[in-house]
Amino acid sequence: MMSKPKIIGFICNWSLPKEIGRVSSSRIYGYPKIRIVRVPCVGRIDPAIVLETFVKGADGVLVIGCPSPDCHYIEGNLQAEQKINMLKKLISLTGLEPKRLRLEWVHPSEIERFAKIIDDFRKQVIALGPSPLAEERPNTNILRDIKAAKAATEDFRLRVSVGRERELTEKENVYGEKISQEEINAFLNEIIKAEFIRHKIHLLTKEKPMSVKEIASITNMKPRLVLCHIVNMRRKGMITLDHVEKTTPLYKALEVQ
Repeated sequence: MMSKPKIIGFICNWSLPKEIGRVSSSRIYGYPKIRIVRVPCVGRIDPAIVLETFVKGADGVLVIGCPSPDCHYIEGNLQAEQKINMLKKLISLTGLEPKRLRLEWVHPSEIERFAKIIDDFRKQVIALGPSPLAEERPNTNILRDIKAAKAATEDFRLRVSVGRERELTEKENVYGEKISQEEINAFLNEIIKAEFIRHKIHLLTKEKPMSVKEIASITNMKPRLVLCHIVNMRRKGMITLDHVEKTTPLYKALEVQ
């Protein structure tokens, strides 16, 4: 059994209990050990950094911020919730367990609850076992998928779509209609999955030129769907035709600006 999981905590500076002095800012002495990264607001955390933390071998990532309506940046906790929801959906596509990522809200006066959250999360991570990316020889498929997920979070379309979630559900469109949360969730799920697949194809064809059938076999997708993504990627300048073997086109990734 794993006894010392590697857990990184992105903790809002305003929700960190005052009893935890600056001298011990990197570790919480007296509690299960956790590496702390102080942030001005959890709403400002870049999703790509969270996924990079997993790439580097973290067994779990805990994000703790101020409960509503105590956020010093007004909507920071809402932004954090939107980002973590997106990250969990992406992680579920990679083979890594979404439970390795958790978001909690804590008031700085709740030191006992703060400690309990850390202890509970530590136990949960131990139950999941070591991350498949923490080993000397990480799982190459999951590693590639996490890198694809990270690239997806850096994509402009996905960032804008997640950032506009509240606006789309609370404001009426030009026809005087409001979009339901269920419709938004379905819309975001579609975008998240599509961007993940495209960036996965991009990573695969970066390794070597590949045919539609080869990509379909690795991604467990139908060739016609892979071709649809490739057409979209060619329009975006993500991929191009490398050469043709007999009658089979092979595609290679282009550097994304």
